[in-house]
Amino acid sequence: MLLLDDDLRARLPPLHAQEAESEPWIYAKFTAPGTRWDWYVMEGEAQGEDFLFFGFITGQQKDFKCFLLSELESVRTAVGSSVERDLHFTEGRLTDVVPAPDS
Repeated sequence: MLLLDDDLRARLPPLHAQEAESEPWIYAKFTAPGTRWDWYVMEGEAQGEDFLFFGFITGQQKDFKCFLLSELESVRTAVGSSVERDLHFTEGRLTDVVPAPDS
């Protein structure tokens, strides 16, 4: 499955659109199977031939950052798995969908 299909592309607000929101909306989750890495997508827009997302990333650290579609597509885990879109993810507010730090 494509990480970024036409439906998600059309529904994502442009970068900085949720800047003033205390509880931003998360539209999708990408995950690297077998790792601690997850990317929670809040916004995005085309950047030339690529697509730039903004969201909350969990992994070695937890932080809000920008990340490129091409970067996600190039990631391979230690066992050779690639990043996948979590098809069972239900979108919602940040604190409703991102696990608390102690979970």
